[in-house]
Amino acid sequence: MRIAAAQLNQTVGDFDGNVRRIVAAAQDAVTMGASLLLTPELSISGYPPEDLLLRPTFHERAREALNRIVAETASLDLSLLVGMPIVEGDLRFNAACLVRQGRVIGQYRKRELPNYGVFDEQRYFDRDTTPFVFEHQGIRFGVLICEDFWFDAAPRAAVAAGAQVLLVLNASPFHMGKQDLRIEVARAHVSSQGVPMIAANLVGGQDELVFDGLSFALDAQGVLRAQAPFCEPGLMAVDLTPQADPQAPPALASGTLQPDSPLEEQVYRALVLGVRDYLGKNGFPGAVIGLSGGIDSALTLAIAVDALGADRVRAVMMPSPYTAEISWLDSRDMVARLGVRYDEISIGPCFEAFRTTLAAEFAGCPEDTTEENLQARIRGTLLMALSNKYGSIVLTTGNKSEMAVGYCTLYGDMAGGFAVIKDIAKTLVYRLSRWRNAQGPVIPERIITRAPSAELRPNQTDQDSLPPYEILDAIMKAYLEDNRGIEAIVADGYPREAVQKVVRLIAISEYKRRQAPVGIRVTHRAFGRDWRMPITSRFRE
Repeated sequence: MRIAAAQLNQTVGDFDGNVRRIVAAAQDAVTMGASLLLTPELSISGYPPEDLLLRPTFHERAREALNRIVAETASLDLSLLVGMPIVEGDLRFNAACLVRQGRVIGQYRKRELPNYGVFDEQRYFDRDTTPFVFEHQGIRFGVLICEDFWFDAAPRAAVAAGAQVLLVLNASPFHMGKQDLRIEVARAHVSSQGVPMIAANLVGGQDELVFDGLSFALDAQGVLRAQAPFCEPGLMAVDLTPQADPQAPPALASGTLQPDSPLEEQVYRALVLGVRDYLGKNGFPGAVIGLSGGIDSALTLAIAVDALGADRVRAVMMPSPYTAEISWLDSRDMVARLGVRYDEISIGPCFEAFRTTLAAEFAGCPEDTTEENLQARIRGTLLMALSNKYGSIVLTTGNKSEMAVGYCTLYGDMAGGFAVIKDIAKTLVYRLSRWRNAQGPVIPERIITRAPSAELRPNQTDQDSLPPYEILDAIMKAYLEDNRGIEAIVADGYPREAVQKVVRLIAISEYKRRQAPVGIRVTHRAFGRDWRMPITSRFRE
């Protein structure tokens, strides 16, 4: 028996498009000889629908979509598992429906509802502890939905109900190291039950989340037998062979096993997919980026071009009196390599106009960050004007290290619609830039090797006011992502003064981050829904 797992790039609320992709996957599954097709979690509605789940019309459209799938696959010799939200009275469930030859013949409702990190399913769904097992060509299959296999109760209940193979509908978003964790958990909670497992995961960008695919199959001993590609839609085929003992789990033959990619490649490709889908699914014709000659905007530009093509990306250099000549030269070099439209708009006249307007008000006051922020805000205003005029979205270029400590300007470099590297630490920015250049040198080497600078005052470098990024990023990871306290971080060998400074800056910069554009998540704790700190707080570590 051949089973197909569909990695589908669905869009929340795109019922027509989601149905088309499910039906097309069903037809392809039959062509490849499969008799059973597994689709991702909430494949009919897209994931996560968030408060759309509170709208009655949303559920009506989901039911209509299911009816279309039933009708359009009725002639296929195929059993089909599709994910959808269902409503019964005052209860809502995250469900999987089994479709066969023109009718729905069974249903499973998710047991474990995640309520941490980016997940808040307990806000929307009710849980059901009833297992669902069905027989197909002499083999008994149990159905789980995503979080169900992260605990042992649902797998154990399914096996106790007679399941010989577990099928899992997944909508598991990417973060670094996530696939290793998925497989480790699956071995602990499913393989320990002595049955094979086949999981179909969603793929594609949805707001700040990127779903990476990597659908997989484990045999009864927990050996990885098949793994689908990273960040690509398609079908993964797995073959099962019944054993001589009808009570024994079937043997799972090895299928296509996509090798794991280096971490830098995974992150870069996730960023590319996130940009492509955010613009594509929201209908933006292109992107505009403020190019500074620094590494952050260079990496953002490279990602944008790889995601959208050079013809849909515009780079704008906005020099000030403090812009170094090498910034001009390196920017011109990079856009020539990529072939994007490039313009230079001096902010000098606007900056002088602002200073003249404020001269009387600022009389007797020395220049400080006020004048620095004016330059950033002029640039932000110009980019937003271009966005308004031509419809292209502004991609901001701030990294996670800067966002953490507030080394960014509200309504300046934070102005824009999508923050591509918002969850990328500065040290990882360098690693990604070098990885991208290894595929083809698009970022001038001097951009990578020169000292980072905002160029908002003479001879400025980031390290004038921040610890070295190697130290800053390590402290940031320990505090933000690992929830470690000051004393524990100091005990790891980091200077107490630097630790205290970084932690203080993180605390007082919350009001800025709350106003930042949405950005792509690649760590297990990104700013946004992962990180929910009060702005008004007197707590200090």
